[in-house]
Amino acid sequence: MSGCSMMAPNYSPSIESVQLLKDSGIAGAKVGRFDAKPEGSNVTGISLRGSTLQSPYGNSYSLYLAEAIKQELILAGKLNPDAGIEITGTLLKNDIDVSGISLASGDISARFMVRKDQAVLYDRIKSARSEWESSFAGAIAIPRGQQEYPRLVQRLLAALYADTDFLKALK
Repeated sequence: MSGCSMMAPNYSPSIESVQLLKDSGIAGAKVGRFDAKPEGSNVTGISLRGSTLQSPYGNSYSLYLAEAIKQELILAGKLNPDAGIEITGTLLKNDIDVSGISLASGDISARFMVRKDQAVLYDRIKSARSEWESSFAGAIAIPRGQQEYPRLVQRLLAALYADTDFLKALK
C-alpha cells in the first residue's frame, strides 16, 4: 500500500449531535468560509504509513469540516443560507497516526467563530482526540485509520455543540 492515495469516508452525521441541535432552541444559521492554518494542519492529505488519506470534499479538510457542520444543521432543520448568523472556522490541527504497533490515534482542532452582522459572538478553539486498536500490519492499520476519521470529526463537533456559549451565540 506504500505510496497510494485513498479517500476519507464521507462525513456521517452524529444522531446525538443532530438531536442536541434540534433541542437547543437555536435559530437558523449559515455556514461560511472554513480555511486551514497551512503549517501542521494536513490541509489536503494525511499520511498513513506512506499512503495519503485525502478529503472527498474538494480535496480539502477545512471543507470536510464545513460540510460536516452543514449536514448536521440540515438534519436538525437549522441550516438557513439567508440567516444573519454565520459559522466560520479555521482548521488548526488534523492528523491520524497509525504508526504504532497496537494503538493508533487521531487529533483535530479548529477555531470556530459565530458572527452576526459582522459582530463576533463566539470565538473559541475546540479539540478532539481519539484512540483505537491498531496493528503492526499496514493492511489492517491503514484502513482502520481511514474509517476513524469521520468519528474524529464527530467528536470535535460534539465538543463544539456542548459549549453553551456556542449555542447562545446561535440564538
